[in-house]
Amino acid sequence: MSAIPEPRGQNMNVSAPPPPARPERRARLKLAPQWITVLVLLGALVAWQLVAVAGVFPPFALPSPVAVWKAFVAIVRQGYGGQSLSADIGISCFRILIGFVGAIVIGVPVGLLMSRNKVVFDIVDPLLQFVRPVPPLAYIPLLVVWFGIGELPKAILILVGTIPVIIIGTISGVKSTPPLRVSVARTLGASNAQIFRKVILPSAMPEIFTAMRVGIGVAWTCLVAAELIAASSGLGWLVQFAGQALQVSIVIVGIVVIGLIGYAMELVIRKIESLVVPWRGHN
Repeated sequence: MSAIPEPRGQNMNVSAPPPPARPERRARLKLAPQWITVLVLLGALVAWQLVAVAGVFPPFALPSPVAVWKAFVAIVRQGYGGQSLSADIGISCFRILIGFVGAIVIGVPVGLLMSRNKVVFDIVDPLLQFVRPVPPLAYIPLLVVWFGIGELPKAILILVGTIPVIIIGTISGVKSTPPLRVSVARTLGASNAQIFRKVILPSAMPEIFTAMRVGIGVAWTCLVAAELIAASSGLGWLVQFAGQALQVSIVIVGIVVIGLIGYAMELVIRKIESLVVPWRGHN
């Protein structure tokens, strides 16, 4: 019997395709950015410790990370200046939420009106451009004279400092709506109200959330500025009180706590954005 001929054009020695990546390898790849963040933080701590040990600055001017950690533990247990750390954190977060939420509640509708109505834009824009470049510290003496040193002037300062960012971000979001989307909606018979709700507002939401993320940093800047001058509690007051006593380790504790809380609020805004605007990053 004759041997069966091999099919032409086929190489019997072709290597098999590589096996798919293992699930554990994919998990390691997903964790890589987190490990990079951890390594960067550890590297910063090591560099800080080396600078402190080398004596580049006097110990009272640059305490080591260990000294700062001991100061943090002492503040958590005993408080500082007659206030507990949890109380300072709570009052600062309360002031931030009042002023920041107020800026969103007022700023987003005003920005939408300004972007849709030229008369409203011509009325509000000069005031907005006047308020925006003025540093928050410049308003504190007036607010103290008008409203005292209670919670109201601090909330107003946060609102005044943050609301321009929210308004400008809202206007930018509306203006960035692709005209093609509006044209298609009109072709399909949508009314102006439907176009605003279904096309313009969803298109503006990513810019609005970006403005919120920028605004939360501005809000903390305004809060610390207010607490440095006209407060008897809060994280800004803690930093100021410790700085006057040259207790730099406590100052660094206050700065780190402010940074961590601000970053946590940023993550909360990102999470809300991912739920409200799941299409961000897609056309």
